Amino acid sequence: MSCSPLHQGRDRTFSREGSACVIAILDGPTMSTTSEIRRTFLEFFVRNGHQEVASSPLVPLNDPTLMFTNAGMVQFKNVFTGSETRPYSRATTSQKCVRAGGKHNDLDNVGYTARHHTFFEMLGNFSFGDYFKEQAIEYAWTLITRDYGLPKDRLLVTVHSSDEEAAALWRKISGFSDSRILRIPTSDNFWSMGDTGPCGPCSEIFFDHGDHIPGGPPGSPEADGDRFIEIWNLVFMQFEQRGPGDRIDLPRPSVDTGMGLERIAAVLQGKHDNYDIDLMRGLIEAVAHAAGTDPDGPAKVSHRVIADHLRASCFLIADGVLPANEGRGYVLRRIMRRAMRHAHLMGCTEPLMWRLVPALVRAMGDQFAELDRAQALMTETLRLEETRFKRMLDRGLKLLADETGALAEGDCLSGDVAFRLYDTYGFPLDLTQDALRARGIGVDVEGFSTAMERQKAEARKSWTGSGEQATEAVWFDVRERIGATEFLGYTGTSAEGMIAALIVDGAVVETAQPGVEVALVANQTPFYGESGGQVGDTGLIRVPGGGAVVVRDTLKKVGALHVHLGQVIEGPVAVGQTARFEVDVERRNAVRGHHSATHLLHEALRRRLGEHVTQKGSMVSDERLRFDISHPTPLSDDDVAVVEAEVNREIRANAPVITRLMDPEAAMAAGAMALFGEKYGEEVRVVSMGTTPDGAPRAFSVELCGGTHVSRTGDIGLFKIVTESAVASGVRRIEAVTGAAALAWVAERERLLAEVSGLLRVGPTDVPARVQALLDDRRKLERELADTRRKLATGGGASEGPKVVNGVPFIGRVLEGVPGKDLKGMVDELKTQAGSAVVALLSVADGKVSLVVGVTKDLEGRADAVALVKAGAAVVGGKGGGGRPDMAQAGGPEADKAQDALAAIEAALG
Repeated sequence: MSCSPLHQGRDRTFSREGSACVIAILDGPTMSTTSEIRRTFLEFFVRNGHQEVASSPLVPLNDPTLMFTNAGMVQFKNVFTGSETRPYSRATTSQKCVRAGGKHNDLDNVGYTARHHTFFEMLGNFSFGDYFKEQAIEYAWTLITRDYGLPKDRLLVTVHSSDEEAAALWRKISGFSDSRILRIPTSDNFWSMGDTGPCGPCSEIFFDHGDHIPGGPPGSPEADGDRFIEIWNLVFMQFEQRGPGDRIDLPRPSVDTGMGLERIAAVLQGKHDNYDIDLMRGLIEAVAHAAGTDPDGPAKVSHRVIADHLRASCFLIADGVLPANEGRGYVLRRIMRRAMRHAHLMGCTEPLMWRLVPALVRAMGDQFAELDRAQALMTETLRLEETRFKRMLDRGLKLLADETGALAEGDCLSGDVAFRLYDTYGFPLDLTQDALRARGIGVDVEGFSTAMERQKAEARKSWTGSGEQATEAVWFDVRERIGATEFLGYTGTSAEGMIAALIVDGAVVETAQPGVEVALVANQTPFYGESGGQVGDTGLIRVPGGGAVVVRDTLKKVGALHVHLGQVIEGPVAVGQTARFEVDVERRNAVRGHHSATHLLHEALRRRLGEHVTQKGSMVSDERLRFDISHPTPLSDDDVAVVEAEVNREIRANAPVITRLMDPEAAMAAGAMALFGEKYGEEVRVVSMGTTPDGAPRAFSVELCGGTHVSRTGDIGLFKIVTESAVASGVRRIEAVTGAAALAWVAERERLLAEVSGLLRVGPTDVPARVQALLDDRRKLERELADTRRKLATGGGASEGPKVVNGVPFIGRVLEGVPGKDLKGMVDELKTQAGSAVVALLSVADGKVSLVVGVTKDLEGRADAVALVKAGAAVVGGKGGGGRPDMAQAGGPEADKAQDALAAIEAALG
């Protein structure tokens, strides 16, 4: 089917080609692509005083009740409620949305209908207490009929039956008669944020695709047909619902609008089916080309499913969601596996979806830069998931065929078998049901649930016991009751979460009062739980309207619970409250810098010292990093200098830090290093950072790691090794600092250098030479002092001559301040001078006594130096003594008994 180019202008003609009505709008610039339609919308509202605001992530950080961002107003929720202010009062966006879980779940319809998507874009304009109904209607009418050039006679609008003001404004602005302004009394045309809060009537704009398509106008019995399609919804927030039957006017009414980009593109491109617009058609043709199939052939539904699910999967991955068995990650996995099963149905024997990523990036990367940034992560995640899925599918389908071979249409598969498929092969229940649906075979869901509960009961038994194991059992119970905590901290440091559990003194409670030490668990959090050597986050948890918890640490319990430890400082706080979780950003950034630096340090050490270097432990905090490695000898000064220089070179390169999800074996085969002490599951985060030399297959550092990291290596700042030491045999420890901590370390050393140079009265550069000169002078003086002491000690002995004790010549003396290490030399000299004598020298220094006794060779049979020195040592509190018969030494702590010790030695000669 072809479509005439779309033009702006007043003269319009209509033609019928095939079963679709093709609009040809003449005398104006073409606007035939989805990108042009999006840009025209945004530029129209920018010209009219609106601030263009980038799309918020698909994971809503300001609403823990939503699984995914599903409307344009989500990022402005707190602005509408008044709890947040922005520097603008008008905004326009093209918001990426996903509806594939929870209340808004379109997953099972995708591929079979013309307008259901898991991922879509919502164009919108917003007024925060600025303009209201009249200007909103005028903007909508002008954009649609003038800038988009849609014919007025193909449009009609709805208003809520109570909103006569909006009906009158539509008559005035559009010139419509009442027959074109339909009054709808149902909640479809009345919007509310919840049971309480802002609310108001809606006004919807519909496009008539023509009477050749079944269906009637909204509000009619045939409204479910496809002839009249809603293209834009204007929400007028003019009330506040305070309770049942209690509604008051808002002091500053606001406007929230939403127009599906895919729907308006179908209208403007003359298509009735969203999957026929240029954007979706391009992706469908890419799918067909990669699969070697006809895009409009028997596999048409599969092409549509894959094209839609490719968008949802990639955008979710780009926004930090990764496949998992719970929460958002599970919904992503369901989306991916649904597309992958359709690829399997088309006969694809190799993974398909990862090969389509470049086509998506080309189609949408100009508007959403995150697709380009996350292309490697999207590619690896899709390839890994599809490879694993195909293995699981092959095994599961074989077992399923064996178990159901004897079953006929109308029979039911055992719940135990369905659970075994899930537990052993990862084959989810919904996939089993889907695979058997075509044969008319059901599944015993109740039996499946019973088997699941039986497994949980067995798991709980493993946590019973005493001591720490019994204490941990409370976390197992919490985990089973509320599920895993979703960690949002890879992409942000603040978010809203729902308080799911409070634990005080080891017991689960519903509320916690001010002053109480509490462990708090939420359904989602940006706080990192201590693991892998990285410390847990600190920060503040605020409950709107009162209530706050200072978080001093965050731990990870039973694998997936992030437990915030702290004190309630305002309150009380209670289970079920929505709270704002705010990580201490400055501290987190410092932790991230130290963590990323360990990766660069690890690789730099391996390149310098050899590939035998492996990590034996680490600790990264906001203040420093500690890194233990296997290496048999100390690092030389040159080693430290080279490693430090290489890390800083990679930091200055400011290379991106890229995270991918991979199979552990494949990751390590590709060169990724596993970290000491980490336990890895079926999928791992692979962190690559640093420069990639021309032709090199990998970045400077590639490691398996679940921690948080900087975005670019330059964010680390300065890197400085501060100590290198031994921890155990064959294990060395390096401590280092980065960023602000490194600058503080350098500044302190500069201060000390300045102080020393001031004391020495020389410039900083002359300090080493001056210190060396002082050391040389000291050594010279020490030598001279030692010579003088020796001369004094030995000279006195030579002049006086030995004293004869029991026929043995004896020289004994107590010296003051002579280092014990000098006594042996003095004793040898006195022995030489005397020719024949027993020499005993005792020195009193630093409150201790050193004793040395020497015996000339001719007297060794009559006197034993060891026995004599022991006799003296016993008097001064020493224990034993040692040496040879001709020379022995000892010591003792009782300096005031030195003369008595000398007398004891003399007496021992008797």
